[in-house]
Amino acid sequence: MAITFSDLHTESGLKSLDEFLSGKSYVSGDNLTKDDIKVYAAVLVKPGDSFPNVCKWYDAVSSQLAASFPGKAVGVRVGGKGAPVVAAPAKEEAAAGDDDDLDLFGDETEEDKKAAEEREAAKKPAKKKESGKSSVLLDVKPWDDETDMKKLEEAVRSVEIPGLFWGASKLVAVGYGIKKLQIMLTIVDDLVSVDDLIEERLTVEPCNEYVQSCDIVAFNKI
Repeated sequence: MAITFSDLHTESGLKSLDEFLSGKSYVSGDNLTKDDIKVYAAVLVKPGDSFPNVCKWYDAVSSQLAASFPGKAVGVRVGGKGAPVVAAPAKEEAAAGDDDDLDLFGDETEEDKKAAEEREAAKKPAKKKESGKSSVLLDVKPWDDETDMKKLEEAVRSVEIPGLFWGASKLVAVGYGIKKLQIMLTIVDDLVSVDDLIEERLTVEPCNEYVQSCDIVAFNKI
């Protein structure tokens, strides 16, 4: 017959366990087994003197675990709580003599399965969120009216950064014979900073031979 201990955090549960352990050294026989470890985890703390059999058993299990795992905390916890102690359903037409066997745990419960699935899910890397993109319109200004605008545009487009895509462009008259380059670009937000692009690539060597300054005219999320 399967034996079920009620909540081992309560007095009634400990009383049931104390009665069960009367005349026994361990839960499943004369030696420490996984059944003892699971019940030990569910008890959480050593009970008082009102439960002498449980106290004796608890000390014996603690001693063996401490000897087996020196320097480590003794006890088994699942999700911050003691492992549940449940009885498996009695098997139909059990063989003679099986009725008295202790079956505290039996098959894996739905709660155990769910906890295992959550642990597996936690191990899997989270799906990387797709990065957003932005469309930018840039004004690129030359030093003077003698700057070769074709070479200026070639210098600008020569800048290659992962996540940067140059688009259409045109020359726009500024005045006094000076023209500026107006160019579209698309960026992957997580990979490209437009400010860094201007300060660290477009207005330094070799681009600054042609580029005097850059201004962001429009910036739109795609």
